[in-house]
Amino acid sequence: MQIHGSCAAKAGAGVLLVGPPGSGKSDLVLRLRTRGFDLVADDRVEVAHGIARPPPALAGLLEVRGLGIFRLPYAAEARLALVVDLAALLPPGTPRLPMPERHAALDLPLVRIDAAAASAAERVALALDGALG
Repeated sequence: MQIHGSCAAKAGAGVLLVGPPGSGKSDLVLRLRTRGFDLVADDRVEVAHGIARPPPALAGLLEVRGLGIFRLPYAAEARLALVVDLAALLPPGTPRLPMPERHAALDLPLVRIDAAAASAAERVALALDGALG
C-alpha cells in the first residue's frame, strides 16, 4: 500500500509520519536526521508486510520547503514500529497522559505530535523508544 507521508528510521526501526500537506512531515524528518535518524522516504511511502520503502523515483529525495528538493543519504527500507500523526492535535481537556492508541490500518502504536513544537524531534525519539519497549 502507498501512504502519503514521510518515514525516518533509527537503527532500522521506522517511524511513519502522516498528516495533511504542510503539516511538517518533511521538516520533522530533516530535524530527526540531527538525532541519528535516517531518511527512508518523503511524500510517499510504500508499506508492505510492515516494511517501509521509498518509491524508486523518490528514493533519497527530501523536499525542504522554501529551498527545494535535495538528494540525501537514505535507508532503502525500515521495519515500521510507530506512526506519528501530525494532523490532529489533542483537544483541550485531554488528559496529560493519554490512553495508548494504535493506527487502524497498520496496527502500530500511534502518537499525536505538534510538528512545530521545538521538542517535536525529541518527542518522536522518545515515542519510538517507548514503542520498542
